[in-house]
Amino acid sequence: MDFSRALPRFVLVAATLCLTAVDAAGQMEVTTRRRSDEGGGPYQRLVIRGATMIDGTGAPPQGPVDIVIEGDRIAEIRSVGYPFVPINERRRPDGGDREIDGSGMYVLPGLIDMHSHTGGDPKAPQAEYVYKLWMGNGITTSRGVPSGEFEWQLREKALSQRNEIVAPRMFAYARPGTGQGWGGKPIDSPEAARAWVQWAAAQRVDGVGIDGLKLGAFDPEIMEALIDEAHRHQLETVAHLDQMGVGRMSTLTAARMGLDMQTHYYGLFESMLTNYTIQDWPLDYNYNDEQHRFGNVARLWYQAAEPGSEQWNNLIEEFIELGIGMDPTMTIYEAGRDVMRASRAEWHDEYTLPTQWDFYQPSREAHGAYWYYWTSEDEYHWRKFYQRWMAFIKDFNNAGGIVTTGSDSGFIYKLYGFDYLRELELLREAGLHPLEVIRSATMNGAKMLYKYSDTPPDFGILRPGLRADLIMVDQNPIENLKVLYGTGATRLNDETGEVERVGGITWTIKDGIVYDAKGLLADVREMVRKQKAERATVSSDGRD
Repeated sequence: MDFSRALPRFVLVAATLCLTAVDAAGQMEVTTRRRSDEGGGPYQRLVIRGATMIDGTGAPPQGPVDIVIEGDRIAEIRSVGYPFVPINERRRPDGGDREIDGSGMYVLPGLIDMHSHTGGDPKAPQAEYVYKLWMGNGITTSRGVPSGEFEWQLREKALSQRNEIVAPRMFAYARPGTGQGWGGKPIDSPEAARAWVQWAAAQRVDGVGIDGLKLGAFDPEIMEALIDEAHRHQLETVAHLDQMGVGRMSTLTAARMGLDMQTHYYGLFESMLTNYTIQDWPLDYNYNDEQHRFGNVARLWYQAAEPGSEQWNNLIEEFIELGIGMDPTMTIYEAGRDVMRASRAEWHDEYTLPTQWDFYQPSREAHGAYWYYWTSEDEYHWRKFYQRWMAFIKDFNNAGGIVTTGSDSGFIYKLYGFDYLRELELLREAGLHPLEVIRSATMNGAKMLYKYSDTPPDFGILRPGLRADLIMVDQNPIENLKVLYGTGATRLNDETGEVERVGGITWTIKDGIVYDAKGLLADVREMVRKQKAERATVSSDGRD
């Protein structure tokens, strides 16, 4: 989603989505610091014993294994039951100053959200709310595109890096022209584009998230300068190719300029249109009317090449040659094909702040709240669109393309953390094997984040020497991805005859610090309960 267009009714604090409170002097208050009882470690020696490992590479599960973590690094992974026999105690590593019994549990790399924004409500501890939703659902790394205002996200990144806040590891991608130090100068020429990239690189951003502001698209010569200059500074580029620009800047055009990643789908279908060189827009179309915008985009499904056609296959082949990656974020647009399902997701009652819920409701002011009169015809076309989109992602993946997982939550009934995990289920629906899904959520994301680094990624898979970023769950996520949700999955207990909840991540470990994932989500529930209580008090006092 394009949060520059997200005008607040109840939730957003300015179009920058810099969503912590602001004091009278205009300086943002600091994010809530990590308490002494939030997360244990890092430890001199932490030992996880007897777990089944999913390493993130696409390899099958292996277990039991003992994993030794020293400080913030994995020191050793030892198979203690190979060949398939009961655990051989003589194989086991020495103990540590903390041990976790991993018997019956699955351990896998921490998850990577490649498209994140930090939402916001000035009346609530919004950053902490979002971070704990992320960490409680297993996300240990997030790529902000951006996560908030330029300087703020760099400060948050530093706090997370020092583990002074409970938050994922952050990669800060900046939008061209942003940054207080830049002074608001427009990016209206290739020279200005290059100058901004040079300035942003000096501020130590991690990449460039290209998404035009206000008018919605950069001219091709400016786009090319942004990409080229970013690469000169070893910065990865990702683009939301705005519909106002796709007539001249499809995904294929951008890939030929060197774009590293496409997020969403904009420009993809426009790369393989059949009857026109642009979408067959209705003649009364108005982009500023979001029901026009989102209602009509799905009609691309019958205007583009058929799966398996020569045009379709040639596009995939060229994408692979050009090295562009795909971050589909199918989750954020899913309400288009079934708004009732998205709006009634079971986590809303306990985990969605009332102010966030207000923002989701139909409105001509709030971005992504375009349910003015959403019809069964709209949902029909969105379902067909998803079928075509998923077919492309599946074929692209099978051809060797890099597919990652992102969420863009905070809009369209999509909640942080929970609806990132929904993206994993949607990739499975697209036809990826569950182990390919996990690889997309871990190794592939790390690979793209380090594309221009002089060193390989130090997280994203489970290996000695890499960062101790991992999650543990007491059910098999390959068998059922739903067990990763903080709400777990429902199952009938045949012994008791009762329906029970199973799963939910037990431990989220980042930099060797062990967080009680369910405890983090309990904190979120309390934030929601408190805001609901405050609203009830205001209403009873007649001041609402």
